[in-house]
Amino acid sequence: MSFVVALDGPAAAGKGTIARALSARFGFAHLDTGLLYRATGLRALREGAGAVNRDHAVEVAETLRAEDLEAEGLRTGPAGEAASVVAAIPEVRAALLKFQREFAARPSGAVLDGRDIGTVICPDADVKLFVTASDAARAARRFAELSAKDPALTLEDVAGDLARRDARDAGRADAPMLRAPDALLLDTTELTIDAAIAEAAALITRKREG
Repeated sequence: MSFVVALDGPAAAGKGTIARALSARFGFAHLDTGLLYRATGLRALREGAGAVNRDHAVEVAETLRAEDLEAEGLRTGPAGEAASVVAAIPEVRAALLKFQREFAARPSGAVLDGRDIGTVICPDADVKLFVTASDAARAARRFAELSAKDPALTLEDVAGDLARRDARDAGRADAPMLRAPDALLLDTTELTIDAAIAEAAALITRKREG
């Protein structure tokens, strides 16, 4: 039987870092589902000469290649914005759903992070976490991550981008970003990353031990 851990929450709350640490600690496979949308969005953006076309985005999602998940620029601001745009397209989400569920079913266990893992992708996950942080904390973290590559970037730019993505992710009609009723809220605003990982790991250990 597979053991599935689902982590949801907004960008820059720390869920990806926590998910990678849990994967290493428990030997679970890890899938950053946002990477699927970033790869789809970035390829659609590049092939669309700087604009995301709905029909083309669906075509990209249906033909996503392994090398797309390793493309240069996946962790940039434009890729994140494009990911949020294509994630609001129901046909794109449907095209990527099968891949995510098959990944979660692997016998060795899996940890997936995204926006709708505990509500749509793996509603029966063994452990569900909704990882969040204050808007100010998330903006500061993302700014620190991106500003080294883009000196012209401002904290206000990053905060505005996150606000737009939050609104789009939470407001879309298909699989909006929501906290599952049985998901533990993990607010990382005042937590060190080690403390956040420890809380999540303790929950998993308790669940596995029955």
